[in-house]
Amino acid sequence: MSRTSRLVVPLRVLLAAVFLTLVGAQVAVLPAVFRRMAEQSPDLEPLRWPLLALAVVVLACVEVVLVCAWKLLAMVRDDQIFSARSFVWVNTILAAVAVAWVIVLVACVLVAAAEGLSGIAALLLVVLLVGAAVGLLMVVLRALLVQATALRTDLDAVI
Repeated sequence: MSRTSRLVVPLRVLLAAVFLTLVGAQVAVLPAVFRRMAEQSPDLEPLRWPLLALAVVVLACVEVVLVCAWKLLAMVRDDQIFSARSFVWVNTILAAVAVAWVIVLVACVLVAAAEGLSGIAALLLVVLLVGAAVGLLMVVLRALLVQATALRTDLDAVI
């Protein structure tokens, strides 16, 4: 068993723990956070439900990324990562990151319009920057996967 294959199980355990934590946050934590936000900042009270919905959808996008990572780990374990099937999962990750980024942008605009440049708006701006970096990193990693898959195909043809 290679070192990479031995890492699949611990990574899957970690992915499952993160997934369950995100589901718990969607169900229990986020509603309480946005209720408290509405109580502490009455000017944001009209945004309570739209922001809650946006936050739940963003976390759902993260959950999609986790599921795709789970599937990619299975492909790594089975030594099938350098195949056309992996592009489906990588493209799904890119789409989920893009959707989440647009949703955070909308939330940032809503908060900035309601409250001006506040701490919440600044936090959302930081999340936008991190999301852009993650998206660009995924584009680079996808390009590397394309090159590695082409090389693997050529190598398999030679052998």
